[in-house]
This record gives sequence, structure tokens and C-alpha cells, in this order.
Amino acid sequence: MSVIAKTPSSSDFSALLRHFADLRDGVHGDGASTRQRKERLFTGAVKLLAPHARRALEELNTELLLSSGEMAGGEAQRTEDGGMLAQWSLSWPEQRDAGLPPVSLQAYYGAGFHHPHLRGATVGEWPLNVFTPEQAAAELATLRAIAAADLHNLVFARSFRIVPATMADAR
Repeated sequence: MSVIAKTPSSSDFSALLRHFADLRDGVHGDGASTRQRKERLFTGAVKLLAPHARRALEELNTELLLSSGEMAGGEAQRTEDGGMLAQWSLSWPEQRDAGLPPVSLQAYYGAGFHHPHLRGATVGEWPLNVFTPEQAAAELATLRAIAAADLHNLVFARSFRIVPATMADAR
């Protein structure tokens, strides 16, 4: 397995580069090439992610839902199509009364996927309410996440080969 060299910068795209290297090299993580080994890595990743997913939802619950929410989930489970899914969700009375799905963070390893992904249940757009330089600077993490997600979707639609950093190490 080859490793993509990381150059120091003010941003960190190392997870995205590891993701593209997996595609390029035909393996996942520690060189896993079988579905069984990749599923073991996925289960381990879910355990590592769990406290962070819960923290993000707890923060949202405390700050925006005034602690009225209930969290659920977190264990990796088999899906009907043979994939795997771990989901952390946050529901609250007003959301349930409106017939809306809970806020969800998901780790998903689809049956036909080369490796797992993170996703939300409904995320597609992010609000833009910036009125000061400080507010604009505070959006950097969001902008990075959106740009990385966009690049990932382009790779998903075509190939990891469209990312020069992924191919630089293969030359």
C-alpha cells in the first residue's frame, strides 16, 4: 500500500487523501482488501467515532434544543442490502410532532461500496448568514467540509484519478 505524502498547510485534507488512496490502491485502512476485514475496520471506526458523534449531537441539543432532545443509536448493524450502518440520532418533541426525521449522523458501508462513508440523513444545503469578518472566518470549517464533500462526490461520480495529489504518489 502506498501512502500519500502530506504537506503542511493551514487546512487538513488528510482524511480525504486517505480516502482517495484507498480507491487508487484497491484497499482500505491497513491494507484490507476483503469485505470481512473492511467490516472489522468499519466496526472499529464506529467505536472511535461514537463519542464525537454523541458530543456533536449533545452540543446541538444543549444549545439549540434547550436540552429537550433524546439521543439514540450508535452500534453498527447490518442493513437489508447486506451493508452496514451506524446511526446516531437526535429527536425532540417539536420535530416528532411535525412528522420530520431526527437529526442524524451516519457511518455507512454500502453493500457495493469499496469502503465506508459518513453522511447525514438530510444534509444538502447549509445556511449562509454572514455579516461580519469574524462570522465569515468562523465559516472556514463549514466551507472546508462542503468543498471536501463536493470533491468526494466528483470522485464518486468519475474516479479518484481526477485528484492530482492522489496520483502524485503513484508516479
